[in-house]
Amino acid sequence: MSVASLDLDPQSILRLQPGAVRLLDQTRLPGEVVHRTLTHWQDVVDAIRGMVVRGAPAIGIAGAMGVALAAQTTPNELPEAIRALRAARPTAVNLAWAVDAQARLVGTHPGPGLAEALAEGARQIHADEVARCKAIGRHGATLITRGARILTHCNAGALATGGYGTALGIVRAAFEIDPTLRVLVDETRPLMQGSRLTAWELAQAGIGHTVIADNMAAAMMAAGRVSHVVVGADRIAANGDVVNKIGTYGVAVLARAHDIPVIVAAPTSTVDLATPTGTATPIEERDPVEVRDVSLFGRRAFAADSPVANPAFDVTPAWMVSAIITENGVHRAPYDRSLCQV
Repeated sequence: MSVASLDLDPQSILRLQPGAVRLLDQTRLPGEVVHRTLTHWQDVVDAIRGMVVRGAPAIGIAGAMGVALAAQTTPNELPEAIRALRAARPTAVNLAWAVDAQARLVGTHPGPGLAEALAEGARQIHADEVARCKAIGRHGATLITRGARILTHCNAGALATGGYGTALGIVRAAFEIDPTLRVLVDETRPLMQGSRLTAWELAQAGIGHTVIADNMAAAMMAAGRVSHVVVGADRIAANGDVVNKIGTYGVAVLARAHDIPVIVAAPTSTVDLATPTGTATPIEERDPVEVRDVSLFGRRAFAADSPVANPAFDVTPAWMVSAIITENGVHRAPYDRSLCQV
């Protein structure tokens, strides 16, 4: 399969149009660039659940656009749309945050003008998230040494954030300073967001990278081929615990064993001061078919009758995290104090 090409402009990833939400279908990458035009808010719910759009900031933006779409096309269904969009995926706090922001607008703009206010609200959330990511990149680049070899997990780039990226925002900003930087890209099973999406984004940006299987990270660290671990987050608790794509915790354990800094990049919309610790976060359990749908040498590589566990996220304890980067700067432990300033 050939790798498709696309200018990762924010409007190419998500766009609110009159009577529709237009999304880049991330399930079709890297082989095809396909945009989906959704004309009902339930289609947006399904796109979030089905990971057509994914990544904590990006699903927040999509949720906000879904509320605006409901106001445009089915205003009598607006309360139902708000409830369904907010609950579409339970772990990433950005979704509830963005939908709640739109719901507050509903309360302050009754009657005529509501649809336009919600459309403007969604577009502003999108613009603000892109600006936050660029600021995260500038702050985070100060922690990346020359000649860095950065290991990433999952995808926290433009696709996941609606433009530019959090973890990959730091990579982009550091690469502008030091083009010798290289990235090791974890595959990130079972849906391969690393090898499918992060590698694709890095190729679009011309940043040197190498894809590795998830179980190669320890050997790469032991061989001195990793200088920094940089990841995103779907929720950061008040104490600094980081909820991110399953496998992040394992990477952090390995980094700790090899004295490698773990840097977490996320906008303040991902920081959830109302959740005291990461263990209080609901962890989404996804369809077993995502694990079962694996082939090797052209044949099914999974016993179809075996039970499957498929948690989408895990929790990395705050004490394993070297720094948390938001648009407001570099936050260090104790995070229960430094994150209060976001």
